[in-house]
Amino acid sequence: MTSDTTSETAPAGVSVPDTKLAREATALVRDTVSELIYHHSRRVFFFGSLQGRNRDLSFDPELLYIGAMFHDLGLGEAFHGSGRRFEVDSADEARRFLRGHGVPEDSIRRVWTAIALHTTPGVPEYMEPEVALVTAGVEYDVLGIGYGDVGDADRAAITTLHPRPDFKRRILGAFTDGVRAKPETTFGNVKADVLAAYLPGFERGDFVTTILDSPWPE
Repeated sequence: MTSDTTSETAPAGVSVPDTKLAREATALVRDTVSELIYHHSRRVFFFGSLQGRNRDLSFDPELLYIGAMFHDLGLGEAFHGSGRRFEVDSADEARRFLRGHGVPEDSIRRVWTAIALHTTPGVPEYMEPEVALVTAGVEYDVLGIGYGDVGDADRAAITTLHPRPDFKRRILGAFTDGVRAKPETTFGNVKADVLAAYLPGFERGDFVTTILDSPWPE
């Protein structure tokens, strides 16, 4: 599933796949998510692609693009009552979209895994390139991990194409809104930090307490 033409090329030299699948994914996501999440998702693709180049990884740009574009879909209001982690909701939407387009199951699995694990540091980097690079793109754009790995000119080109005004504050607000209705899904993952900071009365689950209070007698 490779792409040999481009619909948009950043000065960084990264090409957005110009395929029917990618175009329809773009249209679906743009119509579904906020401007904040849309621009973030596109930057994740660009930064993930550059990190793939830096790491000399051979990856499928179309699969990376789909993973990047769908990775935060589950933060939307439609999923606030799902009772599941937003990463799983996002991954399931991508899987539904890809199956509807007849994409092979192995490719679907890669995209699903890339999205489901994008907030689980320390694991994706050892998996398939598309899985590793969705996380790398997210970590770059949200956390600034590896900030110096991308040159100033390339970074400026990408953020000119997809601006990030007041991004730190706004993305934290989007995370809070996306999971406040299902705080139990943050147990053991980074979104517990978000609710601890922004949701009054939130009580973080504790792994040790959960073990000690389990029904086992000892």
